[in-house]
Amino acid sequence: MITPPLLILCAGEASGDQLGAGLVAELRRRRPELHFAGIGGPAMRAAGVDCWWDCSELAVMGLVEVLKHLPRLLRLRREFLARIAASGGCAYIGIDAPDFNLGVGKRLKTRGLRTLHYVSPSIWAWRQGRARGIGECTDRVLCLFPFEPELYTRHGVDARFVGHPFADELPLQPDRAGVRAALGVNADASVLALVPGSRRGEIERLGADFLGAAALLCAARPQLRVLVAAANARLAARLQELLRTAQPGLTPRLQFVTANMRRVLAAADVALVASGTATLEALLSRVPMVVGYRIAPLTYWIVRTFRLLKVRHYSLPNVLAGRELVPEISQDALTPASLAQALARWLDDPAAVVALQQEADAIHRRLRQDASARAADAVLECLP
Repeated sequence: MITPPLLILCAGEASGDQLGAGLVAELRRRRPELHFAGIGGPAMRAAGVDCWWDCSELAVMGLVEVLKHLPRLLRLRREFLARIAASGGCAYIGIDAPDFNLGVGKRLKTRGLRTLHYVSPSIWAWRQGRARGIGECTDRVLCLFPFEPELYTRHGVDARFVGHPFADELPLQPDRAGVRAALGVNADASVLALVPGSRRGEIERLGADFLGAAALLCAARPQLRVLVAAANARLAARLQELLRTAQPGLTPRLQFVTANMRRVLAAADVALVASGTATLEALLSRVPMVVGYRIAPLTYWIVRTFRLLKVRHYSLPNVLAGRELVPEISQDALTPASLAQALARWLDDPAAVVALQQEADAIHRRLRQDASARAADAVLECLP
């Protein structure tokens, strides 16, 4: 009896889980005999991946934060590598989470297993010379953004632009009225979306300031409604604790929406978003935004002291536009007042909103490449 080919995948957070699910669905459509296992979340499970561990095990960000979890992560990596060795898998696909996946990929590549990395690490922001080292960890990099393959090509690394699945999934013309009706929000209301992140650490660093900014805006704008996107019930409960403690007066104006960030963004006139992939979803939803970013003080000191950040802008909308398309507010500059002031500018300047939406449309069309299908093409070329 012939054993069906097994692909091992590893996604490190919610966005990677979605990418993995789309890729698996496309691979399964073309090669029904393929089996899938590894580390993932609910979307990958629903797509048919046998998840040995949940992707939440890897959802750690920041240099200092990773150090705190390092013993557990090293133990997980050892156990994962052993499980892969025993599985008979024919290829490994690391999905984002480069600190974990590239280390696993390098070990597997030295053992002769075909390895791919889906989502290029942000070498354009940190160190472009890393491309050579990434090539030692993987046979092929699948890039979401059109400017990335060239950074690898100059170091002799095989990299393909596949487009971004979010650009395929999100409509070019958002149905704002329909989404508002589904949420019970008046079509004529002014709506602020709060998207404080999908990790507990982000909620602790940003949640209180995001809620404080919403309270300031609501005090000045009696008709403003606030929608809060919580990644899961656990994070929703923590945000509700912060609300009761710091801004109890905001409660009547605020509505929590769990595990449906896209609906929240689609309903919004303006959004306050934690830096990360959510900023891209906001852009593709044509929502003007303010981006907030705060990391642990020691991590920030290391980044500044050693000049690790090589770009002026860190949020994806600004990187893709090549200029400051949306405000970025970080570290000590991030306060309820500074956030509220930046948000108010969008609400008071319709012409600026129209200009952003035109730029967002152009970016959306560039990224809309049927990404899961193109990623599947790149994976299948590497399979026996």
